[in-house]
Amino acid sequence: MQEITALRELLATPKNILITTHHKPDADALGSSLGLAGYLKKKGHHVIVVTPSDYPAFLNWMPGNDEVLVYDEKTDARVRHLINETEVLFCLDFSALSRINEMGEMVRNSPAVKVMIDHHMHPEDFAQITISDTRAAATAELIFEVIRNLGDEALIDAGIGECLYAGIMTDTGSFRHPSTSRNVHLIIAELIAAGANTARVHRLIYDNHTLTRLRFLGYALKDKLVVHPEYNTAYIAISQEELKEYDSRTGDTEGLVNFALSIEGIVFAALLIDRGQAVKISFRSVGDFSVNEFSRAHFNGGGHHNAAGGISHDSLEATVAKFESLLPQYREQLIHSA
Repeated sequence: MQEITALRELLATPKNILITTHHKPDADALGSSLGLAGYLKKKGHHVIVVTPSDYPAFLNWMPGNDEVLVYDEKTDARVRHLINETEVLFCLDFSALSRINEMGEMVRNSPAVKVMIDHHMHPEDFAQITISDTRAAATAELIFEVIRNLGDEALIDAGIGECLYAGIMTDTGSFRHPSTSRNVHLIIAELIAAGANTARVHRLIYDNHTLTRLRFLGYALKDKLVVHPEYNTAYIAISQEELKEYDSRTGDTEGLVNFALSIEGIVFAALLIDRGQAVKISFRSVGDFSVNEFSRAHFNGGGHHNAAGGISHDSLEATVAKFESLLPQYREQLIHSA
């Protein structure tokens, strides 16, 4: 409660506040940011949300989205000014400043009071107030807890509730991951009571595809899915040319790795995408196999026990070869995690 006391004192009078989240924000990142922004505005603060990159169009429905400032070369000077001039800087859904790319050093050098709220492992020590809990299913769950612990749960309205619901729903895999605790369901009940339309949120996120995205999905599953039953492993590797062929946009590869993981008997899945400057990798697992440890050991990444990310600066072909070469040394773990 020490952190909540410090936060209550910090927010006791109106402040200029900047909220940011990780590169390529997902529903938890953006939902947490806009949910918190909606609450802080009700408390009389001046709030702006800045994202270090663009994000999927299927998140544009969130209240406050039209005011989000996306960092790029055109907005660089403005973002630098805002980060230097803001009084409070909230860092949501990331545990290290490297996750916000060029903005990382701006945030590190900012004179603002920094507040980290996150649920990933190994939090970097850069914030004056850190609320970090790896047991939380989503950062949106922690935002709800913060608002409630500040005594302001009554300020959560339908819009804020739907932002937080989106974050919790997606990070729990629609409430099917082991992180879906009793507390998660109790929070969802409170968000529904506040007016959140859960069916609408689910439809806007999961049933809102473009035709090209569906065709890309079909191509990826038919022609790019590789299965190694001897290792209980499956993966998909996508090149830059294939992304261009299907006019892939931000968010089009979201959730693709889960299709590989959904195959009967598979306990370890990966999605490797050549983004030009680097190969970005998503890892997923079920059971005891830690993709967090695997990614940290071999692909300069990390995350959660069953969901993590990594990066490779080798070619896509070399990255795939490295990934496949590692599987034999994990065979026993993968077989016994089934």
